[in-house]
Amino acid sequence: MNGYDAIQVALYLLALIILTPVLGRYMAKVFSDESHVLKSLLKPLEKYIYKLISCDGKEMDWKRYAFSLLVFNFMGFLFLFFLQLCQFYLPLNPQKLPPPSWLLAFNTSVSFVTNTNWQSYSGETTLSYLVQMAGLTVQNFLSAATGIAVFLAVIRGLIRKTTSFIGNFWIDTTKTILYVLLPLSILLAIILTGQGVVQSFHPYIKATTLTGTEQVIPLGPVSSQIAIKQLGTNGGGFFNTNSAHPFENPTPFSNFVEMLAILLIPSALTFTYGRLIGSNRQGWTIFLVMLTLLIIGLAASFYSEYKFSTIHGLSFNMEGKETRFGPGNSVLWSVLTTAASNGSVNGMMDSLTPLSGLVAMFNIMLGEVIFGGVGSGIYGMIMFIILTVFIAGLMVGRSPEFLGKKIEAFEVKMAILAILVPNFVILVFSAISCLTTAGLSGLNNPGPHGLSEIIYCFSSAAGNNGSAFAGLNSNTPFYNILTGLGMLAGRFGIIIPVLAIAGSMAGKKITPVSSGTFRTDTWLFGLLLIAVILIVGGLTFFPALSLGPVAEHLLLIK
Repeated sequence: MNGYDAIQVALYLLALIILTPVLGRYMAKVFSDESHVLKSLLKPLEKYIYKLISCDGKEMDWKRYAFSLLVFNFMGFLFLFFLQLCQFYLPLNPQKLPPPSWLLAFNTSVSFVTNTNWQSYSGETTLSYLVQMAGLTVQNFLSAATGIAVFLAVIRGLIRKTTSFIGNFWIDTTKTILYVLLPLSILLAIILTGQGVVQSFHPYIKATTLTGTEQVIPLGPVSSQIAIKQLGTNGGGFFNTNSAHPFENPTPFSNFVEMLAILLIPSALTFTYGRLIGSNRQGWTIFLVMLTLLIIGLAASFYSEYKFSTIHGLSFNMEGKETRFGPGNSVLWSVLTTAASNGSVNGMMDSLTPLSGLVAMFNIMLGEVIFGGVGSGIYGMIMFIILTVFIAGLMVGRSPEFLGKKIEAFEVKMAILAILVPNFVILVFSAISCLTTAGLSGLNNPGPHGLSEIIYCFSSAAGNNGSAFAGLNSNTPFYNILTGLGMLAGRFGIIIPVLAIAGSMAGKKITPVSSGTFRTDTWLFGLLLIAVILIVGGLTFFPALSLGPVAEHLLLIK
């Protein structure tokens, strides 16, 4: 790492730390129904939306909350699926793009509904302006709001007592979009448009190059999609090269702002969490755990990319890096986008050194809890907290408690289920791919790197990340189906156990804090939580990683 990169990383972390309590405090006011700057302006619109969708405002138990969430997301899937298949006959398709295959439409619909934004296609040559706006961009808002709604349900489960109600899904989703996601996205879209990000309905432009050949320059409503793509930890780009494309990310300032947007809401939600449960120390403890894991990943990735290579004869690896902003920005982005379930890129993930690729892969494998997705990152972290509290209780011989509530067999089983579902998808689906002709036919590289491409593919799907080692051709029937199933399991296979825990905890009494209570807001608990995340979340994949990126790293240094 050179001096410029060190300053860049320091400024980024400083900005994140400063903005976390600012945005976190505002979101706490929104979700606790306190007065705030936008409430008086948008309250009439909020009431109209409730009237439009016939929302009675009644609270739900966890089963009804989960049912509403699943129906809502299923309807979003159907809308996006048929919108893609009908795009040739719909307006705002100046290039007359044909519809994608139904398998690709299925994969894309699942991808955007689950906040994964995995893309097995090139956006500018596959989808019309209408599909990009009314389909993908809308789902970027809805999937992000779904994650925050589940987070709010968990909070209510933790702070309420002897009740079965954990809130109303429709109200939580509406408030999230209206008061958080939409204002921030409008502000960011204005900033990005001012930096040169394209926002146009004009047909693609044809230009003649200096050599006399014709070049097609794609346009589109890009800025509006990029804003929520980053803020909602979605990651799906308008163009095939994502944030390496100058129309998506034209300047060093836009690059910095987009990187900051990736972790902004997940980071701020840790402060919101502390405010809503009545303990800022709890929120800061989670924030510091996440920040520590992030810094460890950054250090390892920068070390690997800047270590002198006798093979390449370079002091840093330039392959696949964004040359406009320097390799350090590509390394920083690769760690941030995998620490969150964002998946956007400004460089080629497939070209990372083995150790740096391992960091990106490992970030996802931990369960996307190093900040993670909006809402999903922190409720995923709460699953590890429950497990840590249970283990700590066993170590000291006391009944485990979290925020004054007993952690019993049901909560532990559901937490383990939420942690193991994505692990199962990653390992089993990768094994199937390695044993079948259809799975191996998409590989661009043999040996350990080829295995890394497959493992990363299903890690990204199960972790709802969306980034990829692009050497793998995933636009095949085999991968469209398998990654689609992996994305569904990685999203709803976690949400349902999490909501079950919220419902169970809401029905319990709160035990007063005593001298024997194991505190969960101290540095000791933070260290124990990190250990549980690394051991339970990480060691599961040690054999697979040993055969993939670890073996490749050893071959490289040899």
